[in-house]
Amino acid sequence: MAISTEVPETVQWNGKSVPVYPMETISFERLLSQEPAELEKILSCCNTEGFFYLDLQGIDGRRMLEDQKKTLELMHHFFGSPIEAKNQYGLVTPHLGYEPVGSRTGVFENTKDGYEMIKVSRDEIQRDGPHLPSIIKNSPSIAILENAIADCNIATKTILSALSTALGLTGAARFENSHRNDKPSTTTLSMMHYIPTDPSDKQIGHQKHTDISSLTLLFSEQWGLQIRPPGAREFGFVKPKEGCAIVNVGDSLRFASGHKMQSCIHRVVPFDPTEHRYSIAYFLRAEDETMFTDSEGRYITAGQWHDEKFLAFTYIPELQAQAPPTMLLGGMKEYDGEEEAVAQAPAPSAMKEISIEA
Repeated sequence: MAISTEVPETVQWNGKSVPVYPMETISFERLLSQEPAELEKILSCCNTEGFFYLDLQGIDGRRMLEDQKKTLELMHHFFGSPIEAKNQYGLVTPHLGYEPVGSRTGVFENTKDGYEMIKVSRDEIQRDGPHLPSIIKNSPSIAILENAIADCNIATKTILSALSTALGLTGAARFENSHRNDKPSTTTLSMMHYIPTDPSDKQIGHQKHTDISSLTLLFSEQWGLQIRPPGAREFGFVKPKEGCAIVNVGDSLRFASGHKMQSCIHRVVPFDPTEHRYSIAYFLRAEDETMFTDSEGRYITAGQWHDEKFLAFTYIPELQAQAPPTMLLGGMKEYDGEEEAVAQAPAPSAMKEISIEA
């Protein structure tokens, strides 16, 4: 699909008409069968926009959807607990533990983020007695997390395998061979709760960025994700699609592809400021020792890229400005200034407006 040639739908948000960007839908069933047309389709998505829907409604994907609903119930229990219980261990490592609201920079100038998050790494969940807050460290909860992580691992590895086949990669050059299950990595299941806000709030949303991961598999039934596809002049919403996860290319896969694949810039904003918003994101990351050329032209490990970019996320704006200019956006280019982006967007009369139930 070509975003630039399609007239996008719009929704009213923050006092203006905002695009709702279309995305291709990829069939998980057809990827499992390595159907040539679907392989060509997914490679095109990754090379042009870097985002797509993954349809999980077939027999092989349905259990993933059911497991994510169980994970959502677990999240409601966890995030509804007292702060002392949630923050029992704090942030153990960058990819394990609890982050309270306001740990990172927010969407708008002089704001902090508007979400809290519990992260469970794939390496940690496989240990005897994983390091988790006691309120979710029981047999049913551990089983739910294990299933959710296993599901996401299967889905994202299937995507990597499909991309490798589509590119004609063999042996060690195949993408999945730098994402082996028995090698250390920062692969993580992140469960996020965006708190209700009001117009005066200084803790809002999630700043614009690209993901550190190779692939991100996102589950959310609520509006709030905004993307700025390559060549687009403003952020627009992604419409939640029933029975589908949203997948995006991250920095590591872009680097591994020789910078041919696109890691789309995105952020999260409160579409309905009065609601509690929940999302589940699985960040599949390359083995820590995997080598690639990053956005600065450095030949570094995946582990080093993860640690440097994670720290940049937590910097105050003044320090973020001193970080390499391509760090938070993974080397992806964008238009300068939100005002310019809005000014050059198609006029609302050229768009089809849709209504949604918030």
